[in-house]
Amino acid sequence: MTLARIPLAGVIGSPVAHSRSPRLFGHWLRKYGLPGHYIPMDIAVDKVETSLRALPDLGFVGVNVTIPHKEQVLQIADHVSDRAQKIGAANTLVFAEDGSIHADNTDGYGFIENLRQNAPDWDPVKGPAVVFGAGGAARAILAALLDVGVPEIRLTNRSRDRADRLADVFGDRVIVHDWVQAANVIEGTATVINTTSLGMTGKSEFRVPLDALEPGMLVTDIVYTPLQTRLLREATEAGCTTVDGLGMLLHQAVPGFERWFGQRPEIDEATRAAVLR
Repeated sequence: MTLARIPLAGVIGSPVAHSRSPRLFGHWLRKYGLPGHYIPMDIAVDKVETSLRALPDLGFVGVNVTIPHKEQVLQIADHVSDRAQKIGAANTLVFAEDGSIHADNTDGYGFIENLRQNAPDWDPVKGPAVVFGAGGAARAILAALLDVGVPEIRLTNRSRDRADRLADVFGDRVIVHDWVQAANVIEGTATVINTTSLGMTGKSEFRVPLDALEPGMLVTDIVYTPLQTRLLREATEAGCTTVDGLGMLLHQAVPGFERWFGQRPEIDEATRAAVLR
């Protein structure tokens, strides 16, 4: 009798030891009693293609991709989803039986699903959104916001040229504002989003004045260390609905887990606790 191969998945990056994905995927594999393993792999930039091409033969069904490989893997993949192409980066790779590599980006999906789960009354078409930051996460979030019908996105970044480049990609609904005006662009918005690392443990504080926050706004921060950033604390005090960044990490992992292990996982308090432990 021939035993089926145990499916393997993992996360590639450099560095990758800080990743919480092994905790998350390990929790789901145990919860659902599924065969499989999820492995962190620190792979140098010049070894990415060689390593990816070898993984299917070793029993891997796919990998997550983190910094600094998210853009590079698009050039390696045999098939790239429309959203990954538009975002210019991939975070989820699926290996087909013939060894071909399929690239997707689920960051925007994870962002929207986090809001839907934790702020079910949020209405994306209600008014403008302000997005702080113009990095890789911002690209995925801009695409997702436009897809769900946000009428206007006010984009501001410490280096304006990066924001201008995103506006060129994503079109007329994205309007760039100088960082020195960041406090003013909050006024009259329905959704406020920090996609920068400002406020993260070990990083500079998020110092944008927040006097324009008011009840009825949804405020979210993709930073999840700490869970309650200064932005979220002040937004709560102002009567806003707030959503922390951990849920985005959890939800973006759902499509990959389902594709690799054949089970759509549920995100609940036990899942959050497993990742935070």
